[in-house]
Amino acid sequence: MARAFRRKGGSLEGRLDPGEREIVAGLLEQTRSLLEPQVADTGDPLADLVADLESAFEGIGSPDGMPRGTPVGDRDPALARLLPDAHRSDPEIAAEFRRLTEQDLRRRKTQALTTGIDALRAVPVDTDRVVLTRAQAEALLVALTDCRLLLAERLGVRAEEDVEALERRAVEQAGEPIAYAVAIYDFLTWLQESLAGALLGRRLFG
Repeated sequence: MARAFRRKGGSLEGRLDPGEREIVAGLLEQTRSLLEPQVADTGDPLADLVADLESAFEGIGSPDGMPRGTPVGDRDPALARLLPDAHRSDPEIAAEFRRLTEQDLRRRKTQALTTGIDALRAVPVDTDRVVLTRAQAEALLVALTDCRLLLAERLGVRAEEDVEALERRAVEQAGEPIAYAVAIYDFLTWLQESLAGALLGRRLFG
């Protein structure tokens, strides 16, 4: 049974049983698969930088004079939420900024997700005790934020009233997939609040 994280010396300790850890790790993996950089790392920093720049400036000088790229309207709505436009009032500026920065943002988010996954998967199956370094906890907190945003988009959650409507629907359709999805969303919310509180020195009971 899950128990909230709390500080213990220089680390953070909580309780998640193997099933709970696997659910969270699996959701983090799904989020990572969506966010992974579109340009694969070669292992050579210079080559990776060149590849990123080529991706960023792809299409400059195209016949129509406009840079190629995926229109905002064609993007997965979850990606639009995880990688929001920097300039919503000017699509061209937003697209240019995205080409210049998106790969690095994807890489940083992917690294946080990988750290979180590895930390959860490293816990022995015969224990519920999860001990994280501060760096692991901070990475997992970022990863959970992105995971919750992805799940929220899939569930249509954009405001508090959406959560309340989903909760009512879950009660009305107990045993249906929507009820399970809402339970997972609530669990991720609790886990995120637990980690955030522990990092700030506050204990969340539960």
